[in-house]
Amino acid sequence: MEESDEYAAGAGPFDTAFITELGAPLTGLYLYLHGSLAMGCYREDRSDIDLLAVIEEKLDPEVWTRLARGLLELYRLMPGHRGMEVSVILRQYAGEPLHPTPFEFHYSEAHRERYESDAQYVCGGYEDPDLAAHMMVIYHRGITLYGEPAQSVFRPEKEMYIRSIWSDVEHAVEQIAEAPVYYTLNLCRILRFLREGEVSSKKEGGEWGLSSLPPAYEPLLRQCLLQYGGQTDEVSVEPRMLQAFARDTLNEIKQRMTEEGIHP
Repeated sequence: MEESDEYAAGAGPFDTAFITELGAPLTGLYLYLHGSLAMGCYREDRSDIDLLAVIEEKLDPEVWTRLARGLLELYRLMPGHRGMEVSVILRQYAGEPLHPTPFEFHYSEAHRERYESDAQYVCGGYEDPDLAAHMMVIYHRGITLYGEPAQSVFRPEKEMYIRSIWSDVEHAVEQIAEAPVYYTLNLCRILRFLREGEVSSKKEGGEWGLSSLPPAYEPLLRQCLLQYGGQTDEVSVEPRMLQAFARDTLNEIKQRMTEEGIHP
């Protein structure tokens, strides 16, 4: 895939950081960009830089503390950026995925303060239900920063992807009023995948919803897209409208999951 200007500006230092911190030259390292930066809708003040690294075998624990220090240094060189989310998995789970997926290392804004205050802290050795979705996005829409192309490394499975994205929205009726843009656009892109098989960004999901969902929801979708794009600071929609949207889309999502033989 072609590297966009956004990629060159936002993700360029990461391939060098991984190679430097994990050891260079390093064979058996594969690094991929996914999320909004890979799909052309990145905003540095609102979006994470999303990365997934794949390694052939387990590494010594000090490797992860070294990588964490390198990522913290990158964060300090990125004023104005929201942050980054980085996970590292073994190649066996890329080619033969499990859900939830075991990971060796994880760094995100939620863990940054702990990494800063504790030089020995490492988040790793757990399982993450989001990784199945990340791998599907990388396979279809990701950018290879280092190593083999994604199609040579990943074998994402449709059912695992659906279960992964479902876990993000299953409580949308109760929570959409607190995060209307996140849930509205996510519900759209999940429903688009179930209807058409297209892997979408949040922005693309919302744009699809404008032409594919009932006209009554057009004002909500337009407001969410404007807020996501930074043209407005808030979404002014009554909670009952948000909940009705979440209820309607979740009902169709659950119906289509059942038709696929996947029970929510």
